[in-house]
Amino acid sequence: MPDTTTYGTLLQGEAALMDRQYESFLSQPVDQEWIPEIPEADRYQTTLASPVSVTGPGTFFGRAQRTLHLQPTQNEGWWFDRTDLPDAMPIRVAASNVWTTQRNIVLCSGSPHNYMRMVEHIVALRLALNLDNLMIRMDSGDPPLFDRGSMDLVEAIEKAGVKKTALPVRYVTVREPVAMLAPNGSFLVFKPCTSPVPALNLDVAVNFKTAIGQQRIRIRLNPETGRYGALARTNCSATQMLYTRTLGKLFADVRNLGYTNRNILVAGRWGYYNTPTMFHNGKALEAVWHRTILDLVAALALIDSGRFVADICSYKAGHTLDVVMVRNLFERDLLCPLR
Repeated sequence: MPDTTTYGTLLQGEAALMDRQYESFLSQPVDQEWIPEIPEADRYQTTLASPVSVTGPGTFFGRAQRTLHLQPTQNEGWWFDRTDLPDAMPIRVAASNVWTTQRNIVLCSGSPHNYMRMVEHIVALRLALNLDNLMIRMDSGDPPLFDRGSMDLVEAIEKAGVKKTALPVRYVTVREPVAMLAPNGSFLVFKPCTSPVPALNLDVAVNFKTAIGQQRIRIRLNPETGRYGALARTNCSATQMLYTRTLGKLFADVRNLGYTNRNILVAGRWGYYNTPTMFHNGKALEAVWHRTILDLVAALALIDSGRFVADICSYKAGHTLDVVMVRNLFERDLLCPLR
């Protein structure tokens, strides 16, 4: 795993606070470590071997059924095609197309009507499963929210199969170690990949004032760890869930949310209101696995210049900091081909 003695150049935030937070991160115990051997690097990009569709209740319109049609494509990258907007071009999954990260990652291209909400649980699979190129067609901007994280999508992709294309894989990393600190003390540290074979190593810690508490895992991303983490559900506090079912009904962006006790992990101050999963040594680690695979890796999937490889530390971070960091990698010319 990466050297943790330094965090490199601080791109945002106060150095004194970063020093304190970095020490807090390093002192938090590691609950699970899963570091598979690094296989030989893939030479060719992949796409689906055949089309497949997945249906589930809407995220923002829970009473509606939403279907994602996953299809092979000759285009590089991942794309969302709104079939209900015949004059709109497909939206490329890229940092340049992020519209907002206020509650989740929303992509938009061209007209403001041409958007896809809460894409993180979908696009994370680009890197998690080493699936480089995919066209996703859908007749609305409201994707389904499944009871098992993104496992329904993983199983659909496995059913369809993956095939190699004639396009070579490009690996990209960061030129130098860099860090970014948010005012609330959350941070990200990105360091160049130094292993002889391309690898994405993730050291991720969360610290909630709920039953979730402190959780930390160290993993190397590959289809095995990616598949495991795809099972993790979004989490919220009991207060947040109560709000969506009471006062939130007054507001259009909340009243139709498809949140249930099955598809969301609900944590109270002293205990869970439903049953957590992904236990390791007797401790539920569902929240940190979700943060790692379906949040952080989703943001890394927005790097559309190739498969991103690096050594990354994440402490109490979320969508907004993730995307700000990725955008800064482009704006400051910090991305480079892996040599």
